[in-house]
Amino acid sequence: MASSPPALCCILLISFLSVLTATTAAPPRKPIDVPFQKNYVPTWAFDHIKYFNGGNDIQLYLDRNTGTGFQSKGSYLFGHFSMQMKLVPGDSAGTVTAFYLSSQNSEHDEIDFEFLGNRSGQPYILQTNVFTGGKGDREQRIYLWFDPTKDFHTYSILWNEFQIVFLVDDSPIRVFKNNKDLGVRYPFEQPMKIYSSLWNGDDWATRGGLEKTDWLKAPFVAAYRGFHIDGCEASAEAKFCATQGRRWWDQHEFRDLDGPQYRRLQWVRQKYTIDNYCTDRKRYPVMPPECKRNRDV
Repeated sequence: MASSPPALCCILLISFLSVLTATTAAPPRKPIDVPFQKNYVPTWAFDHIKYFNGGNDIQLYLDRNTGTGFQSKGSYLFGHFSMQMKLVPGDSAGTVTAFYLSSQNSEHDEIDFEFLGNRSGQPYILQTNVFTGGKGDREQRIYLWFDPTKDFHTYSILWNEFQIVFLVDDSPIRVFKNNKDLGVRYPFEQPMKIYSSLWNGDDWATRGGLEKTDWLKAPFVAAYRGFHIDGCEASAEAKFCATQGRRWWDQHEFRDLDGPQYRRLQWVRQKYTIDNYCTDRKRYPVMPPECKRNRDV
């Protein structure tokens, strides 16, 4: 029996809303807090990691002898990864606290958060970078709009086949899109582990190495909690995610940012960005092709 006009209108309306919902961007889901030992293992200087609250909280220590670090148990090809961190307080000049994804070979892919310490009273600098096929040189540096040593804040990476989004709490601070059509390589086939570390980088980290680590202030301590991983786990050789297209973070609404997210990103770019490879004409006389599409300028 033929549908009546009202019923047909309802069907068309539902279909339209379904398409609209599927193509509308959305913010990432909230991370799920789990203990450290569920997803991570120490990698070096085991005695410089301290555990509290059944492994729900840990602290990394840096002294004159060594820093320390940890890595994920698995390797992942796309996903959503986050860490709650409270950075080294006080005079942290020369210290580097890193949270990043990296593959395992010479032409490696890498997605970086690096927190660069500073002299007391000076703000932390957050540096991000994206390596593809072993090539980086895509540094961006921002100041944060809060003191990252006073409380825990959530730092996240959303990585799918369409884009990489760096987030601080709920604010996107950087987007790196899949620009393969422009001849720009994209992390697409190499599973990555998640790493974090606290180490001495005083040959470059603070004012280009002019400010050195004051070891009289040691030990330097960074605190962590959260340890969220929601990714497609794969062997280091895998080039395809077995659940591709069936996880929340690779659905249509996560192919791009929505309007409020882009406005927030622009707010960060205008008020807090202090160094951006896209606008560095000394290093890049011609703007790299991905910059406009990534809305980095």
